[in-house]
Amino acid sequence: MAHSDEVRDEARHDHDGNGMRTTSRLLLEDPDETARWEEVAPRRIPEAQWSRFEGYVGEIFQAFGMDLDTPGTVRTPERFLRALFEATAGYEGDPKLLTAFPTECRGGPDCSISQIVEGPISFFALCEHHSLPFFGMAHVGYVAHEEIIGISKLTRLVRLFARRFTVQERIGVEVADTLVRLLQPHGVAVHLEAMHLCTQMRGVREEHSRTWTSFWRGTYESNPEMRSEFLDVVRQSKLLRST
Repeated sequence: MAHSDEVRDEARHDHDGNGMRTTSRLLLEDPDETARWEEVAPRRIPEAQWSRFEGYVGEIFQAFGMDLDTPGTVRTPERFLRALFEATAGYEGDPKLLTAFPTECRGGPDCSISQIVEGPISFFALCEHHSLPFFGMAHVGYVAHEEIIGISKLTRLVRLFARRFTVQERIGVEVADTLVRLLQPHGVAVHLEAMHLCTQMRGVREEHSRTWTSFWRGTYESNPEMRSEFLDVVRQSKLLRST
């Protein structure tokens, strides 16, 4: 299998319970270029820091009008920080995304598998501009070459990049580019639809607006029929959700 210059095949082969060979590859030639999903590093915040942060949050909440001396609010700063920490767990990476399965396609560069589409994948994220949530559905498709990724990993991939301080456009780019680096497929398509509370709770206060973004790589960029087929699946999925 051909690899780009910065990719080194670790040649680690395991077998799952069904005897299927799995291949894990790590992009380690240039650490500065290592994708964020490979940086599997749990965040550890000492309790002393947590206590200090809780004090800061409590001071802000009180300045904004919250009474922290009621049964329902006395631990609100702590709960707020814990919830924020959980909502941004994508910064910790996900080692399960390093596993790809070989296909039966060993016929050279033109050999391809029909496109695989997964969705709707629900996601929640925090806008990096206002730290307010945006949330919605994602559809991810790709045309495999020599390797595929488990279907559940597509969900993991979307949520990995969503559970951060980010923007919708970046999530789509990161999902698409990561699939390209991980699988080297013939093409990747990512479609995101989301509602942004930063435009609903503040600013223009538009309650019903949604934002759609689409990202294409490889054959999806050059082949309008592939894009149309993918978007047809997205539309059918939306119709099924509305019935």
